[in-house]
Amino acid sequence: MWTSADLQAFVKDKLRDYVFVVVSNREPYEHVFTRKKITWQRGAGGVVSALDPVMRSSKGIWVAFGSGDADRRVADSQGRVQVPPDNPQYTLKRVWLTKEEETGYYYGYSNEALWPLSHMAFHRPAFRQEDWDYYVTVNQKFAQAVLAELAGRAAFVWIQDYHLCLLPRLLKEMAPQQLIIAQFWHIPWPNHETFRICPHKKELLTGLLANDLLGFHIQYHCANFMDVVDRELECRIDRERFSIVRQEHETMVRPFPISIDFDGINERITQPDVAQAQKALAEEIGAEGLSIIAGVDRLDYTKGIPERFAAFDRLLEKHPELKGKVVFLQMGELSRMHISAYRQLNDELNALVEHINWKHSTDEWRPVILIRRHLSPAEMLALFRLCNVCVVSPLHDGMNLVAKEFVASRADGDAMLVLSRFAGAARELVDAILVNPFDQEQFSDGLYEALTIAPEERRRRMEKMRGVIREHNVFRWAGQVLADLLRLEIKA
Repeated sequence: MWTSADLQAFVKDKLRDYVFVVVSNREPYEHVFTRKKITWQRGAGGVVSALDPVMRSSKGIWVAFGSGDADRRVADSQGRVQVPPDNPQYTLKRVWLTKEEETGYYYGYSNEALWPLSHMAFHRPAFRQEDWDYYVTVNQKFAQAVLAELAGRAAFVWIQDYHLCLLPRLLKEMAPQQLIIAQFWHIPWPNHETFRICPHKKELLTGLLANDLLGFHIQYHCANFMDVVDRELECRIDRERFSIVRQEHETMVRPFPISIDFDGINERITQPDVAQAQKALAEEIGAEGLSIIAGVDRLDYTKGIPERFAAFDRLLEKHPELKGKVVFLQMGELSRMHISAYRQLNDELNALVEHINWKHSTDEWRPVILIRRHLSPAEMLALFRLCNVCVVSPLHDGMNLVAKEFVASRADGDAMLVLSRFAGAARELVDAILVNPFDQEQFSDGLYEALTIAPEERRRRMEKMRGVIREHNVFRWAGQVLADLLRLEIKA
C-alpha cells in the first residue's frame, strides 16, 4: 500500500532532476476577508482533496487562479505564498485574472461549453466566440506563469482538468526540451457523436495531444477519447498500447482511478474539532433520535439533487411508517450562480423542498433540510459521522470522491452508501447500494434498503469498500501516474 512517505521518497528519488509542478484552475487554499480580517480556507472539490496531500509530500509548486478576495494581500510581488497557511509545505503561485477573463474563460467556455459537453445531463452547451477568445488568453497566461516560475529549470508539469486544454501545446512550444507534461481529465470524456458539435474541437484535441501522458478515471473514457481523435485528426493510433502519435509526438492514454488519503481521513476523524463540528451540526439541524440520510454536493445540475429529493418523496409515499423517523439533510455551497442553469437549479431545489415539506411534514417534523454553505474539512467529516446513509447520486460523473471520503470516514461500519451507477466510483465500490438516479422507484427502494439493511451485512459491505479504498489510495494514484511518465521518458 502506498503512503505519503512512499510517494515523497519516490518523488525525491525519481524526480530529483525536475521541479514538480501542478497546474489547475482552482487553488488549494484561498484567503478571504472575514469581518475585515484575513482568514483562509481550503478549496472545495475533488481536485483539491486529491492533490493537496500529494503536494504536501512532493514539496512542489502549485500554479492556480487566485480567486480569494484577500489573495493579493498575502502573496508576494510574484503571486507566491507558502501553503497550507497553518503548516507551510509547498509553494502556491497565483495567476491573476480580470473579471472579463474569469467570466469568459471560467464561467463561459469552461462551464457553459466544456462542462455540459462532457456530462450527459441534458444541458445544451453554449459556444460563444468571445468566451473562446478568453479561454485562449487565460491558457496563455497560465503558460507564462509556469515558465516564469521555472526560470529555465527542467520540470515535470502535471495539469489538471478541462480548464487548461491548450496549456500543454503552449508549454511545449515555449520550452520543447525543458518539460515533461501530463494531464489528468477529472470529468467524463464524451463520445464522438457528442464531441463533434464543438466548434473548437481540433484546437482542443491538438492541445491535449501535446501531453506526454493523458489520464482519465476509467478505461471507457480513454476509449472515447481515442475514438474522437481517430475520427477528427490525422494520427497514428495504437489501440493495444493506447498510444497516439501525431506529428512525431507520442501521447500515452491511460486510466488512473483517482482516490483519497485514506489514512489521513481516518486520523483526521478522531480530532477534537471534528467532534465539536458534529455536535454543532446536530444542534443546527435538530434531528436527535432521527435517522439521517445525507447528501453533500456542490449545487450542480450534474449531481442529481432534484432526483434524490424526488426519490425521498417517493420513499415517504411508499413507507409512511418512516414519517417522523427520518430526515434528508442536503448540504453544499452555491456554485456558478453567474450561469442561468445554476440559478434555475437553485430555484428548482427551493420549490422541491417546499413541496415535499408541505406534503409530508408535521408540527414537530419536516422531512427535508437544505443548507447552502461552504463546509470546512472538519464539518464535512462531521456530516459523514452524523448520518446513517450517505447518498451520492450524480447523473454522470468522472469519479466522485465524496463517496470514497464517506466510506473512509466510517471505520465503525455503522452507515451505508447509496451510489449512482453513473459515477466512476461505482466501478470500485461495488458493495454500495447502486441505484439509477433516473429511476425514481428503484432509487427510492435503494434508500429503503440502506435504512433497513441488517447491521452485520452493512458492516460487511462497508469493510469491503474500505479495503478497496485503503489499497487504492491517492498516493498510489499519483505514484502510478509518475511511474508511467518516467517509463515514457526513459524510452524517449
